[in-house]
Amino acid sequence: MPPNDGADLAIATAVVHKPLPHDSAVLHVQGAANYVDDIGEPVGTLHIAIGMADKACGRLKAMGLDPVRAAPGVVVVLTATDIPGRNDVAPVFADEPLFADQKVMFHGQALFAVVARTRDEARRAARLARIDIEAKTPAVTIVDALVTGARVQDDYAFGRGDAAAAIGRAAHRLAGEFTIGGQEHFYLEGQASFAFPGEGDEMTVHASTQDPTETQHIVARVLGIPDAFVTVETRRMGGGFGGKESQACAWAAIAALAARVTGHPCKIRLDRDDDFMLTGKRHDFRADWRAGYDDRGVVSGYAVTLNARCGCSADLSPGVCDRAMFHAGNGYWLPDVSIASRRLKTDTVSNTAFRGFGGPQGMIAIERVMDAIARERGIDPLDVRKANLLRAGAERTPYEQAVEDYDTQRAIIEELEVSSDYRSRRKRIAAFNAASPIIKRGVALTPVMFGISFTLIPLNQAGALVHVYSDGSIHLNHGGTEMGQGLFTKVAQIVAEEFGVPLHFVRITATNTAKVPNASPTAASSGTDLNGMAAKIAAGAIRERMTAFAASSWNVPAEAIEFRDGRVFAGNISMGFGELAKACRLARVQLSHAGYYKTPEIHWDRLRAKGRPFLYFAYGAACSEVAIDLLTGEMRVLRADLLHDVGASINPGIDMGQVEGAFIQGMGWLTTEELVYDADGRLQTHAPATYKIPVASDTPPIFNTRLYTRPNPTPSIYRSKAVGEPPLMHGISVYSAILDAVHATNPSGQPKLDPPCTPESILKAIASLNGAG
Repeated sequence: MPPNDGADLAIATAVVHKPLPHDSAVLHVQGAANYVDDIGEPVGTLHIAIGMADKACGRLKAMGLDPVRAAPGVVVVLTATDIPGRNDVAPVFADEPLFADQKVMFHGQALFAVVARTRDEARRAARLARIDIEAKTPAVTIVDALVTGARVQDDYAFGRGDAAAAIGRAAHRLAGEFTIGGQEHFYLEGQASFAFPGEGDEMTVHASTQDPTETQHIVARVLGIPDAFVTVETRRMGGGFGGKESQACAWAAIAALAARVTGHPCKIRLDRDDDFMLTGKRHDFRADWRAGYDDRGVVSGYAVTLNARCGCSADLSPGVCDRAMFHAGNGYWLPDVSIASRRLKTDTVSNTAFRGFGGPQGMIAIERVMDAIARERGIDPLDVRKANLLRAGAERTPYEQAVEDYDTQRAIIEELEVSSDYRSRRKRIAAFNAASPIIKRGVALTPVMFGISFTLIPLNQAGALVHVYSDGSIHLNHGGTEMGQGLFTKVAQIVAEEFGVPLHFVRITATNTAKVPNASPTAASSGTDLNGMAAKIAAGAIRERMTAFAASSWNVPAEAIEFRDGRVFAGNISMGFGELAKACRLARVQLSHAGYYKTPEIHWDRLRAKGRPFLYFAYGAACSEVAIDLLTGEMRVLRADLLHDVGASINPGIDMGQVEGAFIQGMGWLTTEELVYDADGRLQTHAPATYKIPVASDTPPIFNTRLYTRPNPTPSIYRSKAVGEPPLMHGISVYSAILDAVHATNPSGQPKLDPPCTPESILKAIASLNGAG
């Protein structure tokens, strides 16, 4: 369908589709937004620090904790023996204890917790422990894990046709091994939880978590009490990026355990270094691939094995690895394809969710293949990419989901190709490189096709609670969490639109398991899709009751009632929304509703590897230009042009921020952010001094970002599209541009350039291409 097809699906709105400010914007600027560590501490509040393992693997023989207990300010020291319920904080497979018990699984693992009068006293006391661990040689890397054969889950594969045969009979063949680095979440607000004991076994926990419901489950599990006794509340997080989906649960459980044992409110806030060592990262991968293709670079067969380093436990690795497989074809037609995954176990902290949830690792692997084919054939990489896109008669993914709007991807690529002046710039860059012996430039334009929905089907549901009070003010609560991405603002816009009132009529309230139960995590880019629809359903039900009452009172048909501009109209009759709310209250009309929504049409049969795991796809493209210094390996992004598909955006201002921020985070993953472990499994890059995220000066000096706003052909909330994760993969264009610059040093050959593209990595790639040691 042409790019403008579906434009009639957009409807006129007063609040939705407007670039309204984030609900906490003023508070953020003032430094007045409250986070867990800002909650007022009642008299008697105690503070917690973690005692950590100094070995990565072995048997825990003894813990000498008497010096810790005797330290100034210490109230109690907690170990596995103090847990009244189960010593288990794993989200799925019961394979990760809260405190190590006999077996040490990774360097830095929590062995005990110190509860003291002050945070400083707790931290000082934790260092006094005498720990005896009978150490073993740890498996740290992907290569180590392939040698040991250890897995956190069985290997898995799916595909179509006979990839090996197709590759064998192809006119041309290539194979490679591509290592993809991990990434630290580096949320500005570290892991934090504050627990308040209540009557009997009741416990309230304020947690910095993307998944209050899972946190509730795990706190209850550790305390040995029913879920209903635990209330978890989250007003906002200072960033999450997936690192607070499953891995916020342990700290909430420790705070609750301390509160249970002491009878006092107890708070834990991890030090940045400890946070680095105690929490998982984006999975690093090694992609082993083979491809067969023709003279034009059109792929006929592709086989890839995605080796993922999962760490010491399963955590969320099954879903991460599955999504990497789902995105291993990006938006390309692969006639005969085999996609396999190994979920490798190592003696390191368990890796976890990170923005994109495996999708970026699967996607960059196929983009590396497209670049390799282009170099081998002497074709512009963009032409190879365009030649392999999904098309009519070839519009199915490797897992056989039909892609109805596949041509959106081509339209976006071709629009960006023109607006970024890609062809002319490539010629100018070639001329520059020919005249420049030290600085080389590169440019690349790469696409993104990202599936939207949780691939674990039961998670695709949401609830929302809406109250209209008799003065017309509206209380909104739902199961999604706010981590700076603007979810609360978007859902409030939806509710305001339903009632025809200005946004300030809607009061956004903290996510709370006592208000909306059994919620899914805020992840998979589905927060607005799910919670927005649930809130729309709740508000719509109340509006219908108010409509029926107004129609009866004014003796007009229900169709004549209109809600707009903070008033309710029926022809020449009107009254304020608050007036109608008060009249409804007096007439005993229910003004509260719990809305519920589950994503339709999706299904996935993992055994048969068939189905429709995604409701729709979000598309985009990025064109990046870089310069590298051949003497030092230093790199600079000179320009970036982004065009990203947001559907009929609910809030274009917020979406623009998400696209730009995601690109920078993806750029950081592939350039400066390097995780280094030593042979003993100790993380060496565990602080800002040694781990480098992008800073303001790394933003491209020319940074052109535009939103592609064709309404979503799939009936999503107000025909919008999810925007949290997909634009992170625009950072792949930076990697491909660096590869292009490296190629400028020698037009022949295939360099080995593994991200992150640090100066050392770039120099090694140049050396590999030019035969140097």
